[in-house]
Amino acid sequence: MIVFTNGCFDVIHPGHVDLLDRARDLGSKLIVGINSDRSVRSIKGPGRPIQDEQARRSVLLGLRAVDEVLIFDEPTPARLIEDLRPDVLVKGGDWRVSEIIGADHVLGYGGQVHSLPIKEGFSSSSIIDKIKGSEAIDHNIGDSITENSIKEHIQVAHEVLRYCRQAIAECFELIYGAFHNNRKILICGNGGSAADSQHIAAEFVGRYETERKALNAIALSTDTSAITAIGNDYGFDRIFSRQVEALAVPGDCLIALSTSGMSPNVILAAMEARRRGCTVIGMTGKAGRKLASLSDGCILVPSNRTSRIQEAHITIAHVWCEMIDNRISHGG
Repeated sequence: MIVFTNGCFDVIHPGHVDLLDRARDLGSKLIVGINSDRSVRSIKGPGRPIQDEQARRSVLLGLRAVDEVLIFDEPTPARLIEDLRPDVLVKGGDWRVSEIIGADHVLGYGGQVHSLPIKEGFSSSSIIDKIKGSEAIDHNIGDSITENSIKEHIQVAHEVLRYCRQAIAECFELIYGAFHNNRKILICGNGGSAADSQHIAAEFVGRYETERKALNAIALSTDTSAITAIGNDYGFDRIFSRQVEALAVPGDCLIALSTSGMSPNVILAAMEARRRGCTVIGMTGKAGRKLASLSDGCILVPSNRTSRIQEAHITIAHVWCEMIDNRISHGG
């Protein structure tokens, strides 16, 4: 029986070894898919991977449990899983079965899908942070809350300009592609990001700064009647995915906002959008790797503070509006 799992595997630690050993025990051959260097950067952000794809492949092949390592360049291993048709699909326990890319496909032909508990206390990102030393923004850079917040906002804006320009441009092309093909743009987010999703939708459908054809943008409903109805019937986690089921068609675009990148209802909406042939754009923070790994394009704002991440999301949406207006004004 062929077992398949995937990940970045940038810095191998005991948690990885334990997971791979237990995955191998579920079959007779373990194949590991690893993200290419370009794919890792889109998920983990600037400065990653620490080791290039060939080095990561060599380290994994040196482990007793691993029989083969395949590199994929796409955002997700969906195509690789379809080609391999593994008997068993495995991910770490921080992924629920409903969130695992390829789970529906494998279960559809009678295969098994497992979310195995992960060994606590180990993380490639935390190891890398320890090696580099703390690079966190200094929250004592001024003598007042006002000064600190504004200086921090400016610092994050500089980091966005430095590290996110390519991702902003790539995501714009995905948005504009949906717009150009008369497809819908669906937007969802929790908490403050719910308000942000409505703000972004309003900017997309409105006039913005110049006259243009409005984008067909919809902020997925977060009003109390919709939350109550869907929550009662399907559970809170389905708040957005149920609306994606009702509204989305192939070629539409979902912009999924989650400052943590871990919001279950946003993750399920992204999964449902992928199943329906939609493009998925993630907007998250520095640690939002789960959402990033499910997205065709993703903005990882280099901050862990909710307020700074949300401010950056609105700023980036305004930039997209300007890019759309500019493209249209030049006959795009």
